[in-house]
Amino acid sequence: MRTRLLGILLALMVGVLAALGVPLAGQMAQTEQNRVVLDRMDDVARFAQELPTQGLPERGAVGSDPSRPTSPDSPALHELRDEAQRYQELYGIRIGLFLADGQALAVAPADWRFSATGAVAEVMQEARDGRRSHNPAQVWPWTDGRTLVVGSPVVRDGDVVALVVTESPTGELRSRILHRWLWLGAGEAGAMIVAVLLAVRLTEWVLHPVRNLDRATHDIATGRMNARVAAVGGPPELRRLATSFNEMADHVVLALDQQRAFVADASHQLRNPLAALMLRVELLGLELPEGHEEELLGVREEGVRLARVLDDLLGLATAEGSRPQPEPVRLTALVLARVDAWQPVAAQRGIDLGCGTPPPAQAWADPIGFGSALDAVLDNALKFSPDGSRVAVTVRVDRREVAVTVTDQGPGLTEEELARAGDRFWRSARHQNVDGSGLGLSIARTLLLAGGGALEFAPAEPHGLAVTLRVPRDAPR
Repeated sequence: MRTRLLGILLALMVGVLAALGVPLAGQMAQTEQNRVVLDRMDDVARFAQELPTQGLPERGAVGSDPSRPTSPDSPALHELRDEAQRYQELYGIRIGLFLADGQALAVAPADWRFSATGAVAEVMQEARDGRRSHNPAQVWPWTDGRTLVVGSPVVRDGDVVALVVTESPTGELRSRILHRWLWLGAGEAGAMIVAVLLAVRLTEWVLHPVRNLDRATHDIATGRMNARVAAVGGPPELRRLATSFNEMADHVVLALDQQRAFVADASHQLRNPLAALMLRVELLGLELPEGHEEELLGVREEGVRLARVLDDLLGLATAEGSRPQPEPVRLTALVLARVDAWQPVAAQRGIDLGCGTPPPAQAWADPIGFGSALDAVLDNALKFSPDGSRVAVTVRVDRREVAVTVTDQGPGLTEEELARAGDRFWRSARHQNVDGSGLGLSIARTLLLAGGGALEFAPAEPHGLAVTLRVPRDAPR
């Protein structure tokens, strides 16, 4: 979500900067070109004003029409050519002064040639028509070879008698445009950096309550029911959501506490009547005639099973209601102690229970809760393992946790059954003939979750079940 939100904000900011920068870059190029065009227009106007004082033919004189050309050797034309040559050498701009009939009065440089078509021809035709050059085509930094052509007519008594045309190179103009664009790009880059920093800060501000909410939700889902969200920072809507979440969590905890109290009280209250009932059954069995031993044995077995279910329910309620304080534990020593405690049961069932030589491991856990969870897992493995098989206990130390795996060679569980393993009162349909209440693994999972651990189930090779108890190596934050 953070990446998507940040991407949306950055895309929006890039669009805004592009929408502002592209027109501004075009405006900069146009401003620079207009400045050059205005300078050329001033130069053209100056030469146009000087033409009448430098021997421009009067109306009806020689050179005023094509049939009566101006003498090319007049002193005024020599002075005009010298001035045009000095202008071209000083500024590097080509300039031409022509009569209305197209006869050249002064051209600098002398070898300047232009065809009957193109920008120069178009400008000369506009000047003949009595119009000054309108804005020429825009020059861009990448339009190499483009020139700016500016022309102006010389009008006398309402008639166009001469033309002044300049053709300017655009190398310097293109350099100035590119230079201004670089400054604009640097400004846009700086604005983009600021925008990125603001977007990151805004994203952090918006998502901070969401992360706190996600962390609290995960803690509650893993059994840490006292986790809450600090309703500070972030938008008002998310702060209200955090407050509502805390209220919901309080109600859930209250409901769970009431449920656990009910289960614990019910289990405890039922044990005494059940014990009294079993005592009466025993007394009644003494008075029954012979031949009813089988029915009496069935009643005893059901009573024992019911007592075990009540004990497991009480143990589950106690485990769910407990608030253990994890502490540093020598986990390998605890595992070896529990394996030794179950050796007589394994030997009685003809099962090889071994732990090998596990590596030394220290973890952060509740020693009583972890020992009880391991007892439940070992009991389950020995219960479903056939005679003569093996139950292996291994200890693996990872970077952040310690994993204790109990692997048996029993019938195992299918993939669908693995998804339900550890649920309350759930037992596989294939194992209904095995004694049990279906609460042992559920109690083990509850005890591990309360201490910050986890319980996982996986198939063993070639058959059987592998149950892994995971606890963190370091203290939970």
